Amino acid sequence: MAAKLKKGDNVIVLTGKDKGKTGEISSINPTAGKAVVNGLNIAIRHVKQSQNDQGGRQPKAMPIALSNLAIVDKNGKATRVGFKMDGDKKVRFAKTTGDAI
Repeated sequence: MAAKLKKGDNVIVLTGKDKGKTGEISSINPTAGKAVVNGLNIAIRHVKQSQNDQGGRQPKAMPIALSNLAIVDKNGKATRVGFKMDGDKKVRFAKTTGDAI
């Protein structure tokens, strides 16, 4: 199945403590159905000091379920993703505006 959300996409959070906030996907795990969005779903992690790192309490972006994310169209609103053939290529498009992503 083709990926509706990919690394680098701008998304909006639909549910949870960060509802309504937008950010860019930094990494995605399709088998777990989760993605890490920069600056969202932040948790404090206790990191042990190492030769390269200071250690201590550091903020870290935690994964969010893909079902709680929606891609942002050119108007800044949440939209669903569809697929269509553009010549011989399969292209993602925003359902609200019809524009290719």
